[in-house]
Amino acid sequence: MGVGVLCMIIPLYQAELAHPSIRGRITSLQQFMLGIGALCASWIGYGSYKGFAPTDDNQWRIPLAIQCIPAAILGLLIFLFPESPRWLIDNGKTEEGLRVLAKLHAHGNQDDPFVHAEFESIQDIITHEHEHAAKSWGELFKSKSNFRRVFLCVALQASIQMTGVSAIQYYSPTIFAQIGLSTERTLLYQAINSIIALIGQFLCILFIDYFGRRRPLILGNLGNAATFIAGMILLAIFPPGSANPRSAQIGSIATTWIYNFSFSATCGPLSWVIPSEVFNTATRSRGVSLATMASFAMNTMIGQVTPTAMTQIGWRFYILFIICNITNAIFFWALLPETAKVPLEAMDKLWETAPWFVPTMERKNYLGDLERRENEIQEKHTVITSGREL
Repeated sequence: MGVGVLCMIIPLYQAELAHPSIRGRITSLQQFMLGIGALCASWIGYGSYKGFAPTDDNQWRIPLAIQCIPAAILGLLIFLFPESPRWLIDNGKTEEGLRVLAKLHAHGNQDDPFVHAEFESIQDIITHEHEHAAKSWGELFKSKSNFRRVFLCVALQASIQMTGVSAIQYYSPTIFAQIGLSTERTLLYQAINSIIALIGQFLCILFIDYFGRRRPLILGNLGNAATFIAGMILLAIFPPGSANPRSAQIGSIATTWIYNFSFSATCGPLSWVIPSEVFNTATRSRGVSLATMASFAMNTMIGQVTPTAMTQIGWRFYILFIICNITNAIFFWALLPETAKVPLEAMDKLWETAPWFVPTMERKNYLGDLERRENEIQEKHTVITSGREL
C-alpha cells in the first residue's frame, strides 16, 4: 500500500517542482533511487546468504529490518519538503505559492522575472482549468485531450511491464538455475546486475533532457527485444537440465545484464517521467494514479504467470516479450508526442493540437507562443543576473 502511494505521488510532486529544462532529470531520479535501493538490497541479501548458516533466521531478518532505516529517514525529512507551488496556488494559498516558487527557482527572490511569469502562468492556467475541470473520473474520458493522455500513459505503464522486466527481476534465480548456476552464484550475479542498472539510470538522468522522451523509449524497447532474442536462442539450444557449457552460461548472464542496462537507461525512468508531466493541474493526480494502477496490475499478472510459463513452455515464453517490445517501439513511434522541455502549462495546447499520428507533426507548431515566451523569460533572467554579477 505504501509503495503504491509513493510511486504515484513522487513523480507527480517532482514534476510540479522542477523547471521545464531539467524536469526529465528530476523525475527520472525516482528510478535512479530505486536502483540504489535495489543495489543495497542485492548486496545485503548476498552478504546475509554468505554470512549466515541456512538455518539461521538472521539470513532473512537482517535484510528485512534494514529496510526500516531509509523509510524512517524519509518519513522524518518529508516534514522539511515544500508543498507544490501549483497545489498551493490551486488551493487559494497564492502568497505561499509565490514564496515556494521563488525559493525553487530564484534563491527566494520574488521579483525575479521568471518567477513572476511562472506565477502568472500558473494562475491563468488554473483559472482556465477550474472552468473546464474534470469534476469526476468519468470526465477524464469525455475530453479528447484528456482521454488521449490517459490512454497513452496507461498504455505506457502497462507496456513497460510487458518488456519482461518483472519476469527478469522476480525470477532471475529460476532463469539462472535453468542454465546450471547455484543459488550463491545467482545472488552474486543479481548484485552485479544492480550495479549495471544503476549505471544505466544515471546515464538516463544525464541525457534525458537532451535526447528527449520518444527516441530513448523507442530504442530502449528495440534493445530489449534484441536481448530476449539472444536469450531465447540460448535457452532453445541449451535447454534446462542439460550439461550446459560455461560459454552458454556466460551468454545467458550477459543477455540479462545487457537487458537490464537497456531497460534502466530508457524504459524504466521514462515510465515515471512521462505520466508525471503530460497532465494539467486538474487531472494530474487522477491520470497518474490510473497509469500507476495499470503498472501494478500488469506487474501482478506477469509475476503470477512467469513461473508456470517458464516450467511449461520454457524458451517459447520469451517470444511474448520479443513481440511486446517490438510493438511497443512501433506504438510509441506512431502515437507519443515529444514532451521534453514543454512547460507544464503548455501541455494542454500540445495535446489539443498534436495529430494522433505523431511522425507527421512539427515540434515548433505545437509549442508556438508558449515556448517563445519561456525563452524570452530565460533570456531576460540571464541578462538581469549577469548585470548583478558585473
